[in-house]
Amino acid sequence: MNKIERLQEFMKKQSADAVLLTNPDNVFYITGFRSNPHERLFGVMLFAEAEPFIICPKMEVPDAKAAGWPYEAVGHEDTDDAMEILHGAASARNAQIKKIAVEKSHLTVDRYEAISSLFSGAAFTSADDELNRMRVIKDAEEIERLAEAAEFADFAIETGCRALKEGITELEVLSEIELALKKRGVTHMSFDTMVLFGDKTASPHGKPGDRKLQKGDFVLFDLGVIWKGYCSDITRTVAFGEPSDEQRRIYETVLKAELAAVEASRAGTTAAELDATARNVIEEAGYGSYFTHRLGHGLGISVHEYPSLHGANDLPLETGMVFTVEPGIYVTGTAGVRIEDDLVLTEKGVRVLTKFPKELQVISG
Repeated sequence: MNKIERLQEFMKKQSADAVLLTNPDNVFYITGFRSNPHERLFGVMLFAEAEPFIICPKMEVPDAKAAGWPYEAVGHEDTDDAMEILHGAASARNAQIKKIAVEKSHLTVDRYEAISSLFSGAAFTSADDELNRMRVIKDAEEIERLAEAAEFADFAIETGCRALKEGITELEVLSEIELALKKRGVTHMSFDTMVLFGDKTASPHGKPGDRKLQKGDFVLFDLGVIWKGYCSDITRTVAFGEPSDEQRRIYETVLKAELAAVEASRAGTTAAELDATARNVIEEAGYGSYFTHRLGHGLGISVHEYPSLHGANDLPLETGMVFTVEPGIYVTGTAGVRIEDDLVLTEKGVRVLTKFPKELQVISG
């Protein structure tokens, strides 16, 4: 059963007449066509019986067809009422649309009100859970793309480490990483690249700037690429010059927690149990209050996707899931350390996609 057929089965179970998807990641997952629509309407509408269609800016219709979309691509111009065009294309396929499944986590209030007005009397249901269930289990092609994206992430960390020298700024290192990736054909990062020095490593979501590298600094890299539509996400922390005893203790604690989580990653383990595996190591070392975020998240077309690996999620992990494990300790004024890998659960156990060494790397400069 292909993806469209599975959504048609979902519609039948929900007594829905149509599914409207406007999240670009979900549209790509269903159609193979990726677009950054900005404020313009971009989506795919599917029906229980009739053929689906993409709706997109008219200038992108040839791109949709070139991406392999075999059905109609309905275009709209900037002077058009795009929602009216959507309604017209849908009505031509099914005159009586009484129930529509939408992405409640993505649909804006403005568009919800427009759809409610145009499809007068139609009820709405959520397609989010079904899409999560579909996307969370990756097939062989998806896993191969994720593995290739992880290889680029490893290369990026290696490039960043080579760039480190006393006096260089965070932004200068970041620029060298992204330039090297572009030379290898990577056009987009999966999120804003993070390169942090010294005291700034204690901010889990810190912003790179003009901080200059000094001897004794920890350097935290958090980055990922988009490759063939799929994301990677890696974090490594290295020492520039000899670290202090406290820095080493923090690093070794995070490493122990991360390795424990990787070892415990197997089908049947719950997300909460996996989070607890890493968190217990950090708490036993006396740093529990400094681990201030979840253990990890799903990874695929989106860099952060279902499921969320936190202490209140009793979802059992399954073969085919791809996710991150990324414990961290953040002590203001001392050091921050995070170590993150991309994992896939296979029938033979866990496969770690990111390969850059995790033992503390001390760079002399």
